[in-house]
Amino acid sequence: MDDFESKVRDALANPQNQGELADADAVGTVGSPDCGDMLRMWLKFTEKDGKRVIDRASFQAFGCQTAIAVASMATELLKGKTAEEARELSASELTGDLGPLPPMKIHCGQLVEGALKSALDQTPAAPAPSAAPTLSAGLQRPAGKIRIVPLDGVQPS
Repeated sequence: MDDFESKVRDALANPQNQGELADADAVGTVGSPDCGDMLRMWLKFTEKDGKRVIDRASFQAFGCQTAIAVASMATELLKGKTAEEARELSASELTGDLGPLPPMKIHCGQLVEGALKSALDQTPAAPAPSAAPTLSAGLQRPAGKIRIVPLDGVQPS
């Protein structure tokens, strides 16, 4: 338990990505009626190697130190992940270097997971690529009147 508490203290001494993200693409908020904690997570996406990935994530927590530490770890883990990859992360994976949470603190990981999924539910789907013209579209009959122009003395029949 001392190692876990030490890691939580370290995460609290230097929390990462804490605070609002003004230009966020998505925001998710969850609260736990059991403990009174509330957590909000902001996500900002960017295009990288043809994929839409999380560029930045931030959080604001109203709750216990463990929830703040897990949220701090999670926002670092999310960078570079697609929405699909982020959605697959479990509460225990979002704890990062903190490792497994003690039984009395498992709800903190679930709180962070809930805020992440709430934000991902607010994320608009990546825009579909515009359809390129097909070969058959180029062979379509042009609109309007057709004018036949004879070539080199050949008369149209």
